[in-house]
Amino acid sequence: MYDRIRPLLFALDAETAHRWTLYGLGVAQRSGLTRMVAHAPPGNLAVQAFGLEFPNPVGLAAGLDKNGEHLDALGALGFGFIEIGTVTPKPQPGNPRPRMFRLPEHEAIINRLGFNNEGVDALLRNVQRANWRGLLGINIGKNAVTPNERAIEDYLHCLERVYPLASYVTVNISSPNTKGLRDLQGADELPRLLGALRERHEQLIAQHRARKPLLLKIAPDLDDAQMDAIAKAVLAAGVDGLICTNTTIDRPAIADEPLANEAGGLSGKPLFEKSTAILRGMAQRLGGRIPLVGVGGVLTGADAAEKLDAGAALVQIYTGMIYRGPWLLTECVEEIRRQRGSANGD
Repeated sequence: MYDRIRPLLFALDAETAHRWTLYGLGVAQRSGLTRMVAHAPPGNLAVQAFGLEFPNPVGLAAGLDKNGEHLDALGALGFGFIEIGTVTPKPQPGNPRPRMFRLPEHEAIINRLGFNNEGVDALLRNVQRANWRGLLGINIGKNAVTPNERAIEDYLHCLERVYPLASYVTVNISSPNTKGLRDLQGADELPRLLGALRERHEQLIAQHRARKPLLLKIAPDLDDAQMDAIAKAVLAAGVDGLICTNTTIDRPAIADEPLANEAGGLSGKPLFEKSTAILRGMAQRLGGRIPLVGVGGVLTGADAAEKLDAGAALVQIYTGMIYRGPWLLTECVEEIRRQRGSANGD
């Protein structure tokens, strides 16, 4: 069915289509018609990671549902987990429109949304209203007006607020669309940020008598020295997991594209090799000491399986859903199941 709907959605600008797609999924879910747009993946593919048990290894990446307004509709599709956000302490409109651009020939998107969201309190109200009770990641960031010297305050505020309702919390320092944010990945800044978060994390574990894993999401635009520094920092801080990766500012893969010079992060098929290389590099550096989540450019089941082969315990999708529809989730789960069965001789 999505193949018939997609031309209508692609006739709209990307951000309007995004909004209408989520609205349509909500209508389908409330009407009991989700099966008309998606087939939930089969069960019995549970994965253990970060001390949590995921019903299947394929999740939804942050960014699709920034405010946690559509958890019931998205949950009905059968994701192994859903990550919402990025959320900031205070509401902010993000960058001026237009700020999302489709590149259909490359199965890609450029976005410079800029952490547009209604603020952490609004997100928490939405989560509390939802009926879905699956594994929920909440992705946190800093407000654009907060200088990097005070970024820790924003991250601590969000961590404290979301902790009771999250299954895990992701620290996003890798979006290219908030000025200076990626500087927090530096060898000097990152240990200080992670140290402060980890100290408060331990306090929250004791306070709530529940351990919610703390993850870090990194960029794909890293060199070997930067990856070395990140590996050292996450191990020293005792971070529970790493998400590899966010969008890229690199453009060689779309050099022939008229929109290539639009500012923002590039996602979709052109990101796959770059993000998978970072995933593989971090897996080698970390040596299985913490689980990794592979995200970036997954448009087929084979792509998802390749992320796992590169060292990921879990996979996330986002842009692939825009081009392939909800069926991509089922295809990914089924391909992972098939490859695992072949490896086990089943």
